[in-house]
Amino acid sequence: MAQSMKIAIVDDEQDMRQSISQWLALSGYDTETFPSAEDALKALGAEYPGIVISDIKMPGMDGMQFLKKLMGADSSLPVIMITGHGDVPMAVEAMRVGAFDFLEKPFNPDRMTQLAKKATNARRLTLDARALRRELSDGDQIMNKLIGASPVMARLKEDILDLGQADGHVLIDGETGTGKTLVAHALHAVGSRAGKKFVLVSCGAFEEEALAKRLFGPMNPEDTQLPAVEEARGGTLVLEDIESLSDALQAKLLNVINEQGTPAETRIVAISNMQEQDRTCEDALRSDLFYRLAALRITVPPLRQRGEDILTLFTRLSEQFSEEYGCDAPKVSAQEAAQLLQAPWPGNVRQLINLAERAVLQSRRSEGTIASLLMSDHEEMQPVVTTEGKPLKEYVEAFERMLIDNTMRRHRGSIAGVMEELCLPRRTLNEKMAKYGLQRADYL
Repeated sequence: MAQSMKIAIVDDEQDMRQSISQWLALSGYDTETFPSAEDALKALGAEYPGIVISDIKMPGMDGMQFLKKLMGADSSLPVIMITGHGDVPMAVEAMRVGAFDFLEKPFNPDRMTQLAKKATNARRLTLDARALRRELSDGDQIMNKLIGASPVMARLKEDILDLGQADGHVLIDGETGTGKTLVAHALHAVGSRAGKKFVLVSCGAFEEEALAKRLFGPMNPEDTQLPAVEEARGGTLVLEDIESLSDALQAKLLNVINEQGTPAETRIVAISNMQEQDRTCEDALRSDLFYRLAALRITVPPLRQRGEDILTLFTRLSEQFSEEYGCDAPKVSAQEAAQLLQAPWPGNVRQLINLAERAVLQSRRSEGTIASLLMSDHEEMQPVVTTEGKPLKEYVEAFERMLIDNTMRRHRGSIAGVMEELCLPRRTLNEKMAKYGLQRADYL
C-alpha cells in the first residue's frame, strides 16, 4: 500500500502558511505548518514521509540555512523554495545547494500543486527504495520470503545459509519464475557482505556495447553511475542471464575474477535460466569461466516439486491481493486444491502469483472459479485427474491442512471459532494441528 505523503509548510507569515496549507489540503494533501525553520527542524528527520515547502527570507534561520540543514540530514528530501520577485539568483543558488525547485511570488497555486505532486512522487519512490534495501539486507526478512516447508525448500534454505557464509562465487540455476533473484538477495543478506553493496545487472537487457559499458566502463564524465564491477566492490555483483554474455565479455569478466585473487574481494553470483532448455549454462560459457562461477551452485526447485507449498503460497498470495483490492479471498474447494497441486506450473511461482491475483479479481466480481483459471492456463489439463502415482490421501491431507490453516487465520487463532466453523471436536482439531505442524501461537 502506497505511503501517504505529508507536506511541511515553513513560513514566518501566518497568512501565507494558511493559504498554502488550505490550497494543498483541497488538492488532497496532508499538510502541517511551521512558523520558523527552527521549529520545523525539530519535526523533520531523515525519513520524513513527505516534502517541504519553505520561504527563503525568514527571521532567525533563513531559508538557505534551513535548506543546507535539511540537505545535510537527507540530501534526497524534496524542498521547494519560495522566493520574492527578483530573487532569481538566490533561487538558482538554492537549486545548486539541493532544492527540488522554486516558486517566485506571486505564484500560480496550480503551479504549486503540480510541483507538489512531482516532488511527493519522487519522495515516495525514494522511501520505497530505502525500505526495499533495508528489507533485502535483513537476512531474517528475506528468508521469510522463501515460503514453504517442503523437503526441497528446506534443503534450499539450508544451502542458502551454508553458501551465504562462504566466499566463493555462486551459480544459481533453475527454471524461469522459480525465484532465483530472490535467492541471490538471500545469499547476500545472510552472509558477511550483508551491509555492503548489492548490485544487480540483467545481462539480457542490454546490447553488447551498452552491457560492456555498464559492467566494465569506461564511463563518460557526465555519468553518475560507476561501472558495475566498481560499484559492487567489496559486496555482491549479481549477473542475471549470465549465458547472454558474448565471448569477448566472458573474457573480460574472467580477467576481473582472476585479478581479484582468493578470497575474492567482490562476490559474483551468476543466474542462469538455461536449465530447462536443450543447451545448458555450461554449454553457453567458456569452461574456465563456468568453473570459476560454479564453484558453488544452487538449483532452485520448480513449483511442481514443492507439494503443499503450492497451497500455502496460493493462500498467502490471495490474502495479499484481497487486502489490496478490498475484497474477500476466494475459497478453494477440495477439487480446486487438488488441481492446484496437479498443475504443471511451467511459469512456476511467477505464474502462481498471476493466477492468485486473477482469482481475487474474479472473486470480487462473483464470477468464475479457480479451476477455470487453471484450465485457461493449461488447456490440456482435465478437470479431475491425478498425477504420477500420487495417492488420493496426499491430496486430501494437503487440502485439510490448507483448510485448517485458512480458518485459523480468519479466526485469528480462536480455537472455538475454528471448531464451530469446521464442525470439529477439540481433540480432533488438536490432533490434526499437531499432525500438520500448525501452532495456535502463529495466528494470534
